[in-house]
Amino acid sequence: MGLAMITRIHASDDSRRSIGRGEFVALMAAVMSLGALAIDAMLPALDEIAGSYGVTDPNRRQLVVGIYLLATGVGCLVPGSFADRFGRRRVLWVSFAAYVGFSIACAFAPSFDMLLVLRALQGFATAGLGVLPAAIIRDRFEGDAMARLMSTIFIVFMVVPVLAPSLGQAVLGFATWPWVFIAMAAIASVVWVWAFRRLPETLDPMDRQPIDLKTVFHNLPLTLTTRTASGYVIGSSLTFGALFGYINSAQQLIGEHFDADEYFPLIFGMTASTLAVSSFANSRIVERFGARRVSHTALCTFIAIAGMQVYAALFQPGSLAWFVPLMAGNLCLLGFMGANFGSIAMQPFEHTAGSASSAQGFIRMGGAALIGIGIGQIYDGTAKPIAFALFGCSLACLLLVLFSERGKLFRRPGQARRYLAMHEGL
Repeated sequence: MGLAMITRIHASDDSRRSIGRGEFVALMAAVMSLGALAIDAMLPALDEIAGSYGVTDPNRRQLVVGIYLLATGVGCLVPGSFADRFGRRRVLWVSFAAYVGFSIACAFAPSFDMLLVLRALQGFATAGLGVLPAAIIRDRFEGDAMARLMSTIFIVFMVVPVLAPSLGQAVLGFATWPWVFIAMAAIASVVWVWAFRRLPETLDPMDRQPIDLKTVFHNLPLTLTTRTASGYVIGSSLTFGALFGYINSAQQLIGEHFDADEYFPLIFGMTASTLAVSSFANSRIVERFGARRVSHTALCTFIAIAGMQVYAALFQPGSLAWFVPLMAGNLCLLGFMGANFGSIAMQPFEHTAGSASSAQGFIRMGGAALIGIGIGQIYDGTAKPIAFALFGCSLACLLLVLFSERGKLFRRPGQARRYLAMHEGL
């Protein structure tokens, strides 16, 4: 089904809405980016937040980010099933309301512990903003076409991780850290109004599912037991867990270990921007070469660069000239892996896209958040923890992908579809 079929879809209120390709891409990217905004805009403020509450453990301040990520992963289990029953739009509105409300509440948190509680509630309640765009896209597209569209969306989405630290730094230039949360609430409100006015309901009435415990919990083991999906989902949690470890410790790593605190937003933005570049390239090549061939090549290259990270951490420990290009290379390659892994993993779940997206999001985000917190908490003032994490997690990811593909990498899209059709669900 082509992109033109996005238009003239029935909305939940039975009115008719239309949305063009460019606006659809921008809107989905804006919805997804709110989660990244809630993470990356915080990074320049962590020192000030810790100081205002008298937090002395430098690694504990990372929990403002880590707890949010973990709660988002757990929250991913909930919205998909409700969206399969009541439609995508209604569940999105609840997530938007929670994002705005908890952002404002965080700004007035009376203690650091209460701030962590509110961040956990915010992450859990707003998980739908990350889960539902994949289900909305899956409602309309599949296979390499879905991977291409997700890559295009990811290009726009990646503007936020690049700019969010600078936004946080700019707010801190004339106000205190609570205003970072107020800015988040204001931005989310704008996206909420946009989605309310323009986003059509994409769930086919024939695909509506009842809500019961069997429906909610069926897709989690199904994701893990569907061989063609499980390796990609768990593998994604490992590689993105290493990325979250970098995000959690980035302010300390760049500001303290490399002594470049004043350049933190610039350095973080430079490394993150490579994700947008690779996502753009992926959107142009994935339908020609196939999601598997592109992502498998990227994963093997990722392992090689991660090995160089280990070398740099051990033998060039204080050199930004080594760290920045290698980190940028790792993040660049994630742009060729994330959307493609996600579209491959979603392929077997045509009629339960919402529930499947929730289950996969729980495994991917929950696992990645736990790994990221673990990496952040063992930060020792050097780049060694993140370097070894990148190498170990990517190597384990390759083994998992080999499991899903039965030991055969780099196959052409047509060959992969015929081969996997013979083994679906095994």
